[in-house]
Amino acid sequence: MKIFYSLVLTAATWALLSFDMPKGWFKAGSEPDKYEMGVDPGAGMNLTKAATIQSNTDKIKGFGTLMQNFMPDKYIGKKIRMTGFMKSKDVDVWAGFWLRVDGEKGKNSLSFDNMHDRPIKGNSDWTEYEIVLDVPEGATNIAFGALLSGTGKIWFDNIKFEEVKHAKTTGGKMQKDPQNLNFDE
Repeated sequence: MKIFYSLVLTAATWALLSFDMPKGWFKAGSEPDKYEMGVDPGAGMNLTKAATIQSNTDKIKGFGTLMQNFMPDKYIGKKIRMTGFMKSKDVDVWAGFWLRVDGEKGKNSLSFDNMHDRPIKGNSDWTEYEIVLDVPEGATNIAFGALLSGTGKIWFDNIKFEEVKHAKTTGGKMQKDPQNLNFDE
């Protein structure tokens, strides 16, 4: 009988930790299997649905991301701003949104920002974040998502994209070649 209750408890715990994947999104990262990802009903900003990434092990040397891709056509030659809201709980390394503009059919990045220079750590309430990138000629894909590095849990909601004209980019344009190798500049 003890084994039965243990199995029921394990199944119930697993059911509580598993989430449905949101349409159009997929798991990725260096350690995606060490995270539960999907939709968390009632956890959104207005008690609606929110996406979530939650570690499912005590120590993780890597990250998991919930992401998607789309065609850059309407943003080519323009500047794009991605905004979204994120909330965190017990994030031990860091979390953030990320946005990448790919060229040459995904073989190289033309611009990228993953908020590594302004990480979300520990516990935080719903906060709006933004990423602004150029979408140059030759862009073939835009990839984006939210990531969790290490352990903890994040929720994210209300992601939007818009063209902007006079906003400073938050990420950098990828260099073609290494620069300033002797640190003179």
